[in-house]
Amino acid sequence: MARYLTITLDSRGVTCRARLLEEEAPGTCAAVWAALPQSGAALHAKYARNEVYTLVPRLTAAPHRENPTVTPIPGDVCLFDFEPWEIGNPAYGYEAGSAAHAEQGATDLAIFYGRNNLLINGDMGWVPGNVFATITEGLEEIAAACNDLWLRGVEGETLSFARA
Repeated sequence: MARYLTITLDSRGVTCRARLLEEEAPGTCAAVWAALPQSGAALHAKYARNEVYTLVPRLTAAPHRENPTVTPIPGDVCLFDFEPWEIGNPAYGYEAGSAAHAEQGATDLAIFYGRNNLLINGDMGWVPGNVFATITEGLEEIAAACNDLWLRGVEGETLSFARA
């Protein structure tokens, strides 16, 4: 039986529903499911294009690469696992005390809401993400809210992931 999660932009009151891709990414799905709920400051990607994400404390069961992509499509939900040296660069602009500066590194939980995404970073090169879920309901609404984040800013917005 399929398992689902909800993904919410809390201040905007917009929620979508995503189905876990347990056959394609079993380790990632298990690690995320065990760690839910998760919530943190919503951020809009600088490089990847149509991505909104949050950084949370690094999952203790951080998975290896599985079902990876560098070209996510609309509706993809991805996990990125970062060592401290990969994400703590001051040039990225993360505030002191955020998950980006945690001693153990950070986990990035991301949704992709539009086309033509490319996961490349000028400092790191390719940054593959594990696609562990796909948005099955509410993509159009969450995409509009994500675009609003891009146009009007992310300050005060949180992105939350929970079991459905």
